[in-house]
Amino acid sequence: MQEAYKQALLAYQDKEIPVGAVVVCRNKIIARAYNQTEKLHDVTAHAEMLAITAAANHLHAKYLTQCTLYVTLEPCLMCAGALAWAQLDRVVFGAKDAKRGFSLVPSKILHPKTKITSGIMAQESEALLQQFFRNLRN
Repeated sequence: MQEAYKQALLAYQDKEIPVGAVVVCRNKIIARAYNQTEKLHDVTAHAEMLAITAAANHLHAKYLTQCTLYVTLEPCLMCAGALAWAQLDRVVFGAKDAKRGFSLVPSKILHPKTKITSGIMAQESEALLQQFFRNLRN
């Protein structure tokens, strides 16, 4: 999660919403990404989406069944749908997203075999997001 947080800091420096993600496969980081919606002028350029694409390219495979995604913020519905299709083994996220997080939907969005862990580095991730939006308002 610390590596995902480093990616979130890069997003913060680039004036992007500070969300970072890494994909780990067989105890090795195979993809790193952060939000780039402003930079790429693409509403789908969330950290999770970019990390999934990079991991799939690295493995030359569309399924990430032996991989874990670490992300600093709970994935949104769009990202959760992509995570379901990628069939990740595990998703670990930090801060909850009370407005757009996938857990707001009563039915299970992720792949049935995907394990979920939440709250890892949640305070740090949430504080970075709050600082970002505080700066944006001022």
